[in-house]
Amino acid sequence: MSHGDTATDPVDAPGARRVGGGRTGLGAWAELLRLPALFTVPGDALAGAAAVPATPGRRTALAIGSSLCLYEAGMALNDWADRDEDALERPHRPLPSAGLALARCARCAGRPAFRVAVPLAATVWAYDLGLKRTPGGPAAMAAARGLDVLLGAAATGGPIRPALAPAALLGSHTLAVTTVSRHETRGGSPLSGLAALVTTGALTRLLPSREAGAIAAGTPARPTGTLGAVLAAAYAATAARPYLHATLNPSPPLTQRAVGAGIRATIPLQAALAARSGAPVSALLTAALGPLAAKFARKVSVT
Repeated sequence: MSHGDTATDPVDAPGARRVGGGRTGLGAWAELLRLPALFTVPGDALAGAAAVPATPGRRTALAIGSSLCLYEAGMALNDWADRDEDALERPHRPLPSAGLALARCARCAGRPAFRVAVPLAATVWAYDLGLKRTPGGPAAMAAARGLDVLLGAAATGGPIRPALAPAALLGSHTLAVTTVSRHETRGGSPLSGLAALVTTGALTRLLPSREAGAIAAGTPARPTGTLGAVLAAAYAATAARPYLHATLNPSPPLTQRAVGAGIRATIPLQAALAARSGAPVSALLTAALGPLAAKFARKVSVT
């Protein structure tokens, strides 16, 4: 669950008003909340819900709401923690005072979901306030994304063990993106770009595989079908080329574009995981968020 320094293509909204290099009004809130990246959140719960026997319903929707609250809390906390660095490297980022009410959202989805939401919130705080600049930062971010998937499974009902596989795959993707993003304002590393490219290739191969679905569940997964294969291809097409460019030339602009592509690729990855679990409706709903994320990425700068 990407709560830290994440980026999309650094394109500002036409005609956006700025004060001292920053947006004002709704534009400032859109930057604070990383609006384009927000569309990558619902797919976590939907992928987790698709992996369990129960049918998604009201509790799944509440889990999505809880995830969104936790995500935005992480964004606000991240900007507070980075206020000195952002004054130099990202002077356009806004920092309003915000109150966070997360526990209630988590409780609404039931006690099992609350037991997942608590470590998820703790992981977000630990990343923003301590782990972000340590070698454990990317792993913490990956753990947050995986826990977000499990939150959707726990809220929907039934055992969450089948959701461990999609949680691990989404966590691996997040680990790669976060590793690339660690030095995006100063230029990245060819090795991190190459590692992300290899990870994308490995996940693309695993997505249509029935055996991959049984990694953690211990049971055969339902076949993906054409929809899952198309979504897996969309995931690879979104992330692979920018990662390759960042590997060949890890300059700040190309590294930031690679991070943005990695974030957007989360959506087709989530959709492919839902399709592989035999939930085409959830897969299509998740995939529909992709164009919205791309649209806002062209209008809102979150670098």
